[in-house]
Amino acid sequence: QVQLVESGGGLVQAGGSLRLSCAASGRTFSSYAMGWFRQAPGKEREFVAQITWSGSTSYSDSVKGRCTISRDNAKNTVYLQMNSLKPEDTAIYYCAVRILITEKYAYWGQGTQVTVSS
Repeated sequence: QVQLVESGGGLVQAGGSLRLSCAASGRTFSSYAMGWFRQAPGKEREFVAQITWSGSTSYSDSVKGRCTISRDNAKNTVYLQMNSLKPEDTAIYYCAVRILITEKYAYWGQGTQVTVSS
């Protein structure tokens, strides 16, 4: 079993910064990637960022340049540094694990709420 616990969400003013953390436990040592997704009220869940175990990163166009995903392999923790936050970034942010490159993201955390006020 894989357990993911997000933290770091909260209320922040537009233009501010926030760092989300995801602590993973269980069978994650051989995972291909960890990622962040978000879902705003009434909207579909969308991809935000991904980092592979080797450190390769990818971002959605909506956050590229404002967000940085990083990972501490020793601690099995992934981070999402978000800068220049905008109200449209308001969503529940979920951490997820993709065990194999041939698989989809299958393990999800409970999410952490990020609210960006104007």
